[in-house]
Amino acid sequence: MGLLDGKLGIVFGVANKRSIAWAIAQAWHREGATLAFTYQGERLKDNVEELAGTFGADTLILPCDVSSDDQIRSVFTAVKEKFGRLDLLLHAVAFAPKEALEGDFLNTSREAFRVSHDVSAYSLIALAREAAPLMDLGGSIVAMSYYGAEKVIPHYNVMGVAKASLESSTRYLAYSLGPKKIRVNCISAGPMNTLAARGIAGFTDMLKHYEAHSPLKRNVEPSELGHTGVFLASDGAAAITGQVLYVDSGYQIMGM
Repeated sequence: MGLLDGKLGIVFGVANKRSIAWAIAQAWHREGATLAFTYQGERLKDNVEELAGTFGADTLILPCDVSSDDQIRSVFTAVKEKFGRLDLLLHAVAFAPKEALEGDFLNTSREAFRVSHDVSAYSLIALAREAAPLMDLGGSIVAMSYYGAEKVIPHYNVMGVAKASLESSTRYLAYSLGPKKIRVNCISAGPMNTLAARGIAGFTDMLKHYEAHSPLKRNVEPSELGHTGVFLASDGAAAITGQVLYVDSGYQIMGM
């Protein structure tokens, strides 16, 4: 018997097999959850269809640009028709223009700031608003963050500010949705070799730094993020909401 038997969920943010979203989706599926998936743009459609298809030919796979309220509504309309209700939602979506992840944070443009916050932070609110009516038995919403929300990470720039907004939004959503028995939490993952991470200058050095300085002297494995995702989705975390859980080999506790 799986920890998530009978649970129905939707996953936003799978790009390829290295995605954190895919690691958590695999873990949710392994524990018994039935999942739907979305993809961002035609470029990622084939990847997501190939991966999600391994869960069954009838797996619901939908396009969704999270900056479009119309597309978000269409997704949840389809989920309602397919599932009738919803228990789980994974938000693993983030974006900032490439030029905003290079150079000096002082030079962040107004547009780059707007886009990064819209896609990386506001989208959590937009998705939660549409998911909430389907979570009539309660539910768990999990978002992905990173230490750059709390401390300065060179080259992370405006994405760090957007992640800080995401973490704060998590707390406010937890308060707003608590009476509906819907929990909202963040996983702050150590650096992972994902499609998004490879766009950050100096990423390889970051991996080496974590390995050298974290208490466990290693980087995080995707499967470990999957286990944490299962915990937050399960009844084991029934009294946990509005929290940021660091899954980073302990790096966050270090002062130097």
